[in-house]
Amino acid sequence: MHNAVAKQFLILNGRPVLMHTLEAFHRCVLNPEIILVLNIHQQQYWEELCQSYKFDIPHQLVNGGRERFDSVKNGLKKIKGKGVVAIHDAVRPLVSTELIHKSYEMAENQGNAITAIQPVDSVRRWINGSATEAINRDDLFLIQTPQTFQSEQLKKAYLQPYRNEFTDDASVVERAGFSLAILPGERSNIKITYPEDLRMALFLLKKASD
Repeated sequence: MHNAVAKQFLILNGRPVLMHTLEAFHRCVLNPEIILVLNIHQQQYWEELCQSYKFDIPHQLVNGGRERFDSVKNGLKKIKGKGVVAIHDAVRPLVSTELIHKSYEMAENQGNAITAIQPVDSVRRWINGSATEAINRDDLFLIQTPQTFQSEQLKKAYLQPYRNEFTDDASVVERAGFSLAILPGERSNIKITYPEDLRMALFLLKKASD
């Protein structure tokens, strides 16, 4: 982002990105308990932002870990009993309450729900670093969040030791032997990664409010 401020704290339509994200889950009719896993060195700054913006959506703050894997494990320790757990990127502020609701329903019925969209561009891959070949884009999915699971399944998966190929929760759960259920995602559910993503998010927010 070429910015000293962490992506989740950048201002989007007058408020930090992270506040939009938490609000989306708070608006869901299921009223899920919100656990925010955050780097310990960012927590004071976040609390100051909450005061400055009068942000009062209830949430529990938990220390983040070295890897995403460790952060999720820390969050899971705060969840007691059985239920359904959705894990969501802080920098996907445009997720709809409808998609959140669908993910909980699918996970309750099928064990998990992995939100994804299919690419619209042609796709190629490197061969030996010197040539490329086309890949059928109909066979590919671009994974989003939320990634939602029955809590027992997720906790069992996170008993595994960390592996480098664990890039998201779906990869952890799949490695533990569980099959994955794909939930059609939303193209507007973008991940704020580059400066142009922030501009696109602002455009989509204003369009939704018109």
